[in-house]
Amino acid sequence: MELLNEIWQTARRNKLRTTLTGFAVAWGIFMLIVLLGAGNGLINAQLKQSNRFLSNSMMVGAWQTSKPYNGLKEGRRIRLQDRDLEATDKEFTQHIDDVGAIYQQGGITISLGQQYLTPTISGVYPNHIKIEKSDLLHGRFINDIDIREARKVLVLSNKQAQELSKDIRSLVGCYVNVGALAFRVVGIYKEQENGRAEAYAPYTTIKSIYDHEGNAGRIEFSFHGLPTEQANEDFEKVYRRRLAANHQVHPEDENAIWIWNRFTQNMQMEQGIGIIRTALWIVGLFTLLSGIVGVSNIMLITVKERTHEFGIRKAIGAKPWSILRLIIVESVIITTFFGYVGMVLGVLANEYMDATLGHDTIDTGLFKATMFVNPTVGLDVCFEATMVMVLAGTIAGLIPAFKASRIRPIEALRAD
Repeated sequence: MELLNEIWQTARRNKLRTTLTGFAVAWGIFMLIVLLGAGNGLINAQLKQSNRFLSNSMMVGAWQTSKPYNGLKEGRRIRLQDRDLEATDKEFTQHIDDVGAIYQQGGITISLGQQYLTPTISGVYPNHIKIEKSDLLHGRFINDIDIREARKVLVLSNKQAQELSKDIRSLVGCYVNVGALAFRVVGIYKEQENGRAEAYAPYTTIKSIYDHEGNAGRIEFSFHGLPTEQANEDFEKVYRRRLAANHQVHPEDENAIWIWNRFTQNMQMEQGIGIIRTALWIVGLFTLLSGIVGVSNIMLITVKERTHEFGIRKAIGAKPWSILRLIIVESVIITTFFGYVGMVLGVLANEYMDATLGHDTIDTGLFKATMFVNPTVGLDVCFEATMVMVLAGTIAGLIPAFKASRIRPIEALRAD
């Protein structure tokens, strides 16, 4: 207690010096935790979004030509057709597994009694639930018999089902009105967070009712045997060239025939995440290092200023170890206290980011994405950063303290 009281009195007499030391420690830890937290928030958001879909899958669509070809100008509107779906299914069996398609129709009212909703209805194949990684809560998904017989069956999300009935389980097997037609609800799936909820029906059913122009919508499929980014790029070129031939489109026109390859996207994302993690740690460690340098400089100045005091202590019988212990304990207490303050403030800043930015979403058109997900840092990292700063502060004070403890009293008393 006597030692602690002495340290307290010293800190009170040197408020500016103590404040500067504490600020250097707290700032270094605070910035490290905030930087890592922000980086983790971005990384977690990207990982969450990539996990929404089957990694070895592709989605293919058509838009507008961006290059002239065979005397035709750019700017032509292109739509995928049934022959594109057939070519995908029969000509690329070496790599493609399950082939499906999505045909969407909006503005259709689904009603049950007085309750109604107007979602987008997507005609899909059975493989869609695997590609989008949706979880069934009740009933079943679209199957091959539904496709073959063009059955009028419907799969709703849990939130859509709740708008039609309080007991969503009892909704399975019931008939609902889809426009002027009656569809039977055969399943209910769990709506993904921030997802764009759709009602699903057999692809052939929706096509036969709403397609009058031979539009195939978008094609989706899973694949195998393309382990590298180069292999995927080569496959995409061959596949795009085949579909482009059906529409008099330039073979390399990626705007006319676009491909969303989730496998290469994930590979690129993993590389980007690795770079981000490395950059964050480098910046964070340099931030921590600046705090360590600040603490070291202040401790050096502190010991030099107290050289005269140490001479008096030795002159009246103080042992070298008592002087050494005084400086070490003072350094440990100051860095520990302010390190804890910086850690708490950093954690609070991360929680604030989670409560604000963590709930902001952007609408990509196909789905909604969260920009920040759980922008926090593990307590182990927080404590390790604090301990590094405490250790650095101790070592910074130890070296000059050791010199001060060995100086002769007469020389210490002469010091300015």
